[in-house]
Amino acid sequence: MNVEQIIREKLSAHLTLPHLDLRDTTGKHIHHQNFDGGLHISAIIVSDNFRNKSLLERHQLVYSALGSLIKNEIHAFSMKTYTIEEWQSHAS
Repeated sequence: MNVEQIIREKLSAHLTLPHLDLRDTTGKHIHHQNFDGGLHISAIIVSDNFRNKSLLERHQLVYSALGSLIKNEIHAFSMKTYTIEEWQSHAS
């Protein structure tokens, strides 16, 4: 199982996910002088678990779900978090 599948499973275990888009952008960072390994992941996460939550609370939910992946396999995790309603407005 690859890390993207593990991320999906971990997030799905904690959040209802009608939409999840993961992008591995590690290749853009390999040649950086201070690159020390670890994945660079960009995510769009849509869940009504984010309803009535601040941006900080949303990110805390995601980081809590990912647990030790953040400290070990993932070096950088950038995310955009939306409720279903926000995502529908954004996608229009």
